[in-house]
Amino acid sequence: MYIWAMGGIYLLVGGNVGDRISYLNMAAEKIALLIGKVKASSSVWETEPWGFEDDTPFLNRLHVTDTRLEPHVLMQTISVIEKKLGRVRDGNKYVPRTIDIDILFYNDRVINEPRLIIPHPELHKRRFALEPLAEVSPSFIHPVLNRSVAEILAECDDPCRVRKFLAGEPETP
Repeated sequence: MYIWAMGGIYLLVGGNVGDRISYLNMAAEKIALLIGKVKASSSVWETEPWGFEDDTPFLNRLHVTDTRLEPHVLMQTISVIEKKLGRVRDGNKYVPRTIDIDILFYNDRVINEPRLIIPHPELHKRRFALEPLAEVSPSFIHPVLNRSVAEILAECDDPCRVRKFLAGEPETP
């Protein structure tokens, strides 16, 4: 679904442990229930792990939501969803996981605090986030970089493989 310059909360959901599609679907349901109505979603994208080596690729999907939650409460709610879906945080940042939910944008707000940075500080370096974001909202302007998502993607030099995951495609072990 392509939405021109949509505002909202942009959440990237991904994981590479277990039934990856089921975890994406369960995360979408919990986002709609606990955070807010999902206005748009990207295709499912299969991507190489970023920042570490692993045999199982990630499946990622972007959701644009509306929410009444303030950013810090949104972050706490995301942590609750991740925990309910089996996410274990052991201090290692780049590890296999059932589910991970990142806030890419919160409308055009800029927050730079020790425990919360919005827009996501690594977004411009991550093709696995930019591809689904560009599919849904290529003309959205990054409030710090002052460039569209499409422009940022075109300049991204991330070599990781990213491709659309086709419905009905078998899960990798």
